[in-house]
Amino acid sequence: MAPESTPNLTAETFARATDAIIASVGRVIDGKPEAVRSALICLLGEGHLLIEDVPGVGKTMLARALAASIDARVRRIQFTPDLLPGDVTGVSVYSPAERDFTFKPGAIFAQIVIADEINRSSPKTQSALLEAMEEGQATVDGTSHPLPRPFFVVATQNPLEMEGTYALPEAQRDRFMMRVSMGYPDAAAEVAMIRQRESDNPLDRITPVVSVAGIGHLIAWARRVHVAPAIEEYAVTLARGTRHHPEIRLGASPRATLQLVRAAKVTAALEGRDFVIPDDIVSALVPVFSHRLIPTRGTGTSRGRSGTETIDEVLREIAATVRVPLNTR
Repeated sequence: MAPESTPNLTAETFARATDAIIASVGRVIDGKPEAVRSALICLLGEGHLLIEDVPGVGKTMLARALAASIDARVRRIQFTPDLLPGDVTGVSVYSPAERDFTFKPGAIFAQIVIADEINRSSPKTQSALLEAMEEGQATVDGTSHPLPRPFFVVATQNPLEMEGTYALPEAQRDRFMMRVSMGYPDAAAEVAMIRQRESDNPLDRITPVVSVAGIGHLIAWARRVHVAPAIEEYAVTLARGTRHHPEIRLGASPRATLQLVRAAKVTAALEGRDFVIPDDIVSALVPVFSHRLIPTRGTGTSRGRSGTETIDEVLREIAATVRVPLNTR
């Protein structure tokens, strides 16, 4: 029986389904297993993914490959300076025949939304995603419209110092469960990419490996993973450590703590466990927290570090100083 055909999943059927998704995406994205795994963790943890890197390293390709591997409704929004909030959420259009307004859904009404180059649109348009990402609905002219389930946003953006971009506001960044960076491929992977794409586009060969219902069952399975009270306290202690660190001006929010635990639950499920251990929390710490934190002004520059490097080092320092719980069951 296919793993997505029954709500009563086991660890084995969960592993088969998730391995199939990872293998499908991996046929397009060579040499980036951690980025692929992070995307799957966000999907199954009911979060959203921010992929940040320079142009041409496969940000959009990763999002499209994941979408193609899942039998779900997919929409892609190309964010540009002239994109309006109504293009994203939808608008109410007056119908003379009916003498009433009719809601016309925007591009966000899909199960997987690829927000391409999100930082090229104005902050007002970026903010049109806030309610949708947090509450799974869009409110237009005072009426709330529920979005399809599952609802997963994969946003890509170029580094903020590049021309023609707008920095994402803190409230927007906090809605993303994880931020990942693709990085340049190694030499062997780049050569393989050249050979592979001389004849065709590997995306054209991807077929869905899990249905929408199957994704719902996988999400429900990950949600049931046990988190011991000691692990919950461990996650909170790590978050509080960012709020009082001298090199961090804005620490992790309670939403960040919640999403850290959700990411750890999916990580545990991917490892074949029905309970979270401290390593699951630590492995998710940097990708879940780093994009939400703001370093103290000037911190790191005197040591030749960028803001991102400073935050990553601080998170590793905090993890090294917090006592690891022993009771995880």
